[in-house]
Parts: sequence; structure tokens; C-alpha cells
Amino acid sequence: MYEHGEPRATGMLDVGDGNLVFWQESGNPHGKPALVVHGGPGSGCGLGSREFFDPERYRLIMFDQRGCGRSEPHASDPGTDLTHNTTHHLIADMELLREHLSVDRWLLSGGSWGSTLALAYAEEHPERVSEIVLSGATISRHSDVDWITDGIGVFFPEALERFRAGAGNAENVVAAYAKLMEHPDFAVRDQAAKDWTAWEDTVISLEPNGNPTAYSDRPTRDLHALVRLVTHYWSHHAWLADGQILRESHRLHGIPGAIIHGRHDIGGPVEVAWTLARAWPDAELIVVEDSGHTGSDQFYQHKLAVLDRFASR
Repeated sequence: MYEHGEPRATGMLDVGDGNLVFWQESGNPHGKPALVVHGGPGSGCGLGSREFFDPERYRLIMFDQRGCGRSEPHASDPGTDLTHNTTHHLIADMELLREHLSVDRWLLSGGSWGSTLALAYAEEHPERVSEIVLSGATISRHSDVDWITDGIGVFFPEALERFRAGAGNAENVVAAYAKLMEHPDFAVRDQAAKDWTAWEDTVISLEPNGNPTAYSDRPTRDLHALVRLVTHYWSHHAWLADGQILRESHRLHGIPGAIIHGRHDIGGPVEVAWTLARAWPDAELIVVEDSGHTGSDQFYQHKLAVLDRFASR
């Protein structure tokens, strides 16, 4: 892994609608531009993501998507209006950031939800993308959300029962949690956030080398923002037509890529990555046998090797 030290530059980009998006840059200012597209939605960009990029060869840019991390206003505050926080707004923010930093084309590195966002951006602006590296790919089909919030309960029926009870056994469990995360009572929001992340931790609990508390182990403010944004996006199917990422995959033609996916990722089964790779022939599919959604040493080595290879393109 590589060390970057302190970011060379940081800033708050005014993207409109009262939102300021935090960004930071490290590595070689004359290197290959690369943008890290974090997951969640709402997890914020972590410095650990930089370790895969050679700072001698990459000009690495990271940003916190609207409402999370160091971006303002923060989604943990129920008074923060999320009307202008959609996939289309995030794509526009990425394009505004590219222009602000005078980048012509950049490599996109997206993990989990960041895969969906990176692909949606690339399909809208293919001329601005040099390569795409995806970790734990998602494509946000309606069936994918239904699986992770209901279908996967065939493995965890007790936990699913608790998860649904936390939302009052509502028919639309995601929308019910989204509503709870806007409740004026902090205690109600806090319990909903804990119930939601307890379920997400359960989904990754069978991974042989993963982090069993990857979702719940974060400060309260960040936890609330994560759950509020995840439920906001999932309850609206990420503002994407069902199967849109796959249908528009022809727009990725000519963009080299890699899809690195854990065999034990049951929340986002290998079928997701397999189907995407078949629709996007320029991408290499790497299935990591000892990994789930949260990775493993072998997973990280594959990602490192791919990014080292792309650095010299």
C-alpha cells in the first residue's frame, strides 16, 4: 500500500442549492487524474482509499458527496432538505468538480454504491472517463434493493424480523426507515439508525475476512447521515429506471475497466458483477474467492495491481 501524507489541497465547492461539497487532492499534481467515488450513499471519503494509488503516478482527488463527511449541510440534521440530493445532482457535482480542478479526463474508482454512481457518471460523460475500477459492484436494479432489504432474509430470518419490526412492520421497510430518520426526536432517529446498521452488519456477517461492524462502527453524526442517505436513495431507487445502468452500458464502449468482487458478497451477489461484465466487454472481472463485500488482503492486492497497471496507461 502507498502513503500519501497530508492532502496537498482541500476546498469546499459551491454546487448550488445551498450545498458545499468538500474535496481534497494528493499525489503528483502532474500525474494521472483519478477520482475516488465513495459508497453508502453517505459514507464519506476515507483516507484509507488513497493507499491503492501510487502518489508518484496519480493525481488523486476525493470528495464527500452531498450531505455527508465534511460536506455541508449535513444529512444527520433532520432539518437538512434532501430535495436536491439525488443521483443526478451528484453526477452534476462530479462534473463541476472536474471543471473546477481543470481535469480533462480521469480514472474513476468506485466501491459499493460508488460503483453505481461512477457508472452513471461514465454513461452520461463517457468522454471524460479514462478507466473505471469497481470494488464490490452495484448497479441499483430494483431487484437488488429488494434482495438486500428482504430476500436475503432467507439466510437471516430472525434478524429480518427484528429489522422489519424496527420500521413498525411497514410494507415498504426502506421508506419507513427513511421517514424515521427525519423524525424530530433524536432518540427515534438514533434507534432507527442502530436498527438499520445492525441489519447491514448482519448481511456481511458471514464474510470470512471482512469487518463485521463495518456499518455500525462510526460516530453517531456519521451514522445518522449514512442511514438517512441510504434510505433516501434506496426508497427512490436511486432515481434510476430499473436496469438503466445495464441498458446504457453501450456508452462505456472503449473505456477499460476492472470489476473486483468477493465470492462471499451475498448482499451484492457475484451475479451482479458477472452481468455487468457481460454488458461491458472492456471490463475485466476479478472474482476474489476469500472475500465478501468488505474485502480481504487478497481483494486489496488485486485492486492495487489493477491501479498500478492503469497508472501507466
